Amino acid sequence: MADNRIPKKTDTTSIGDITFNKLRRLYLLALTLIALSAIGSQLLIQYYLQHQLGDAKVINIAGRQRMLSQKLTKEILLLTNDFNSTDHRKELKNTLEQWTLAHEGLQNRSDSLELSGQNSPLVKELYIQIAPYYQNLQALSDKILVVDSLPFPDKNTYKNEVLQNEKSFLKGMDSLVFAYEQEAKSRVKNLRFIEYILFAVLMGLLILELLFIFRPTAKRTQQLVQELSDAGQESAEIAEENKLLVKEKEKSLKALQTLNYALDNAALYASLTLDGKLLYISEKFKTLLGITQISGKANFIQLATSDEGEQQYLNELIHIPRSTIWTQEIQLTKKNQEKIWLEITIIPINQEGIQQDLLLLCTDLTLRKNAQLEVERLNKERFEMEMEQQKIRSIQVVQAQDEERKRIAKDMHDGIGQMLTALKFNLEAINLKKPEKAAQKLADVRLLAGDVIKSVRVATFNLTPPELGDYGINTGIAKLVEGLQVRTGKNILFENRTNFNNRLELHIETNLYRITQEALNNAIKYAQANYILVTLSHSNTLLSIVVDDDGIGFNKAEFAKNQPPKKDGSGMGLGFMQERVNFINGRLFIRSTEGEGTRITVNMPFLEAR
Repeated sequence: MADNRIPKKTDTTSIGDITFNKLRRLYLLALTLIALSAIGSQLLIQYYLQHQLGDAKVINIAGRQRMLSQKLTKEILLLTNDFNSTDHRKELKNTLEQWTLAHEGLQNRSDSLELSGQNSPLVKELYIQIAPYYQNLQALSDKILVVDSLPFPDKNTYKNEVLQNEKSFLKGMDSLVFAYEQEAKSRVKNLRFIEYILFAVLMGLLILELLFIFRPTAKRTQQLVQELSDAGQESAEIAEENKLLVKEKEKSLKALQTLNYALDNAALYASLTLDGKLLYISEKFKTLLGITQISGKANFIQLATSDEGEQQYLNELIHIPRSTIWTQEIQLTKKNQEKIWLEITIIPINQEGIQQDLLLLCTDLTLRKNAQLEVERLNKERFEMEMEQQKIRSIQVVQAQDEERKRIAKDMHDGIGQMLTALKFNLEAINLKKPEKAAQKLADVRLLAGDVIKSVRVATFNLTPPELGDYGINTGIAKLVEGLQVRTGKNILFENRTNFNNRLELHIETNLYRITQEALNNAIKYAQANYILVTLSHSNTLLSIVVDDDGIGFNKAEFAKNQPPKKDGSGMGLGFMQERVNFINGRLFIRSTEGEGTRITVNMPFLEAR
């Protein structure tokens, strides 16, 4: 009796079409519903997220508006103390423009600030409340910008008005920022509620699809699998009959896979026998090796390289028995003595009943290797150049130190030495038998001794100022500026903007002092400056010293190229400053423009004690 569970081929095709068409429709329906719900959820969430981004930007600009109002007040007060400062006037004008633009943009949600939507009634009411203070601050700013003469009328009253309006404006801006924040939180809460609803809808949809689509589909699939399993038993005999055909196909497939690998991964390939005889070589490989003509089964090793050592090494690689793929980079010498680098991959081809052959896949690495060698050569040259420059700098430092010692010795000999000699002669010339002349001589000796003491103090101050060791960098720089102002007659000022009086390690204070001294000497000797300002400031993490001058300035790049350091150490000031800054782990910034002066800034990491 025939088994009706296995239909005929035509019946099977018809049943399969009907079954899978139904499954296809069910899956398409399920996926469509999921996709539509996901897309709808995303569109809705993206809509709310877009509003959230706008809220974040509004809060950011509102907070920045508060900061700008404080900056505006600060610059107004600075300008009231210094009407002649064009920098303060320019900064005040710029801040006023930014402050006004931001305020109007927030209030009207202008497109210039990329703000969309409308403010809520509460926010509009808050803007109305701070409008008088905003207008007063704007009017006070415009008022001081048009004043260009001293004294400013009612300066104290003006300052009080500015501070009072700024305080009220800040209080109003705090309320505005809080209102913006509350509105944003409310939108986030609504978005969360919507997400919960969407999640519930999606989960309900998945449960319905599980009950009415996936579960029936699984049962039908299980039934089909059982039917296919029964049919598989009948096809076992057919599979046995086709086994021999499959083996032959596998052999052809291996050969095809090997050929595909060669074609897909390398244009340089060759086929060899185990004794190195060439069976086939690609045209590109022949061109690379410079092979023009091949007679019969030529020896690949002799064609690949003309160097005997390379031939021996390549011969050993080819004749080693192997069962796996092997890869290595080797260098070959062509017949014209040109060196090339290849990455060679040797693939054994095992064929049943046939002797093993080898497939060579190559990649040309010559350009990369040459580039690596060139990089190594350049690195070596740069290292040698840096070492030579370091050697020259060391020699120049030693020479400069020797010159400094000579200068100090000359000052001691020509100045203090001569005064001591004169003091000795005056003491020897005192005749106690002549009281009047002796008294005059003693008076001269007293004056001369005072000059000697003053010269000794100047010399010791130039070596190491005692104030630096006793009181720190603040007092040391102040004394340095005071002494230079007296000796040079130039307008040199020192300002401790943050009242820095902390003590640092001795080597840090000494290096900061020497850097400042070098910067001042350069401004006096070379920049022809008439006005020099030294400022000292600090924060919790940074100590900064700035030296500004109104001298002739210079082009830093041209100066470094056309003014190399001389053998006596002159011209090395910038280099010495950089070395000292590196020694204390600081940073040196030099900004100079020809005809507009120079600014030298030294920043050093600093941790203020709490």
